Amino acid sequence: MAALPRGPRGPRGALWAGVAVAALGFLIALEVAARHYGSPGPITTQAREMVFAPSSGPLLYAGLALTMVVLTWRQRFVAFGAAVGIDVVFWLVRLAVGAEMNFGNGALWVIWGCALLAVTRRTGRERVLLLKGAGLGMLLVAGHETGDTWLLITSMTRPEVLDQYVVTADHALGDPSWVVGRLVEATDPVSSAVLGAVYGQLPLAAAIVGLYQLRNVAVERRFPKHHLVRTFLVIGLIGPAFYMIFPVVGPIYAFGADGGQWAFGNMWPDSAPLFGSPQPMGFDEITPRNCMPSLHTAWATSLFIHSRDGSRFMRFAGTFWLIATLTATLGFGYHYGVDLVAGVVFALTVETAMRAFARGWDRRGIVLVGYGTAVFAGLLVSYRYLPVMMADYPWVFGPLLIAAMLSVIHRFVTTMKAWDLKAVPVEVPGQRLAVA
Repeated sequence: MAALPRGPRGPRGALWAGVAVAALGFLIALEVAARHYGSPGPITTQAREMVFAPSSGPLLYAGLALTMVVLTWRQRFVAFGAAVGIDVVFWLVRLAVGAEMNFGNGALWVIWGCALLAVTRRTGRERVLLLKGAGLGMLLVAGHETGDTWLLITSMTRPEVLDQYVVTADHALGDPSWVVGRLVEATDPVSSAVLGAVYGQLPLAAAIVGLYQLRNVAVERRFPKHHLVRTFLVIGLIGPAFYMIFPVVGPIYAFGADGGQWAFGNMWPDSAPLFGSPQPMGFDEITPRNCMPSLHTAWATSLFIHSRDGSRFMRFAGTFWLIATLTATLGFGYHYGVDLVAGVVFALTVETAMRAFARGWDRRGIVLVGYGTAVFAGLLVSYRYLPVMMADYPWVFGPLLIAAMLSVIHRFVTTMKAWDLKAVPVEVPGQRLAVA
């Protein structure tokens, strides 16, 4: 069978064109939905940030950094200098008219400028490479804005939340959010400062690992088949859909002070409630229903996996970020323990699918994705329909939950090892080099 063409034409080009069209259609659908609820969508937000103060300057410059991986060092200095120069102009104008102050417009202008340059002044592989770089930067920015829109939609369309079911199921794990929450309170303010910085800067950590993986793109003139940024974006794109299916606000809101008048009671992290007959409970139209699964856990798990191929410092940083993120999600009352279990399974399933897509699907990949999907679905079903039984028999269901997660981890590790062995060059008689 003939290999797929390397250029933008052919089956692979048609595939990516189809993906681009689907992504655009998805963004348009989110835009329409957001406007229906009286808020600008991701397209309007990005267009607005071309002129008005952006919501996150560091995010826009992280997008520019991803775009610049395809540029030479000279071109990077020019691009970064142009971004800073544009930001200075915007800053001075805002200062003069008394407008809201922030930075990042210059980075967005340069990203779009790179895309325009690719279309008008580049041809062939150079055009494709520059478009991929600009597209990667745009996707990072659009992914953040898409997530914000998703969260708005969950809060507006899901008036009831399922926290009573989840907190009851969480008894099977010993109510870890309450336990870690008390530990964080006892070690405050040091623990809160460290964990808050880690939790809030997870996208920055992912950008650093992603840039490390993409550091040779400008030299090799091609992207690696798989890298962290792809998994990060797919997790952020697919994950919020489950918030619509399983809306949960988290312990600090449903059972803590941050829930205000909507909270069942102010009991986090002192005492965990136990419901003999859990029911959906009404909640406000502001708090996102973004707990099940824990995407912070999924992202941190993916970051940990990709950091394994880096330097010793990178591996240490990936481990630290995973542990600190898990501690923060529980210790700040943002998630229940069962959210984290679901988040790990979700991350490994997505990671496997992305790697299989990059290297070519085989039996191992299909089986693992199917198994991970089945375990993830089983977790959600058990949280919804078996929480009382899980709370009544914690010594049965607690180990079962951990065993289910560990089984997916074990299958993932063995599959990755098998795939790595197939990619190791070996000596074959009569040939100089072959791939096992």
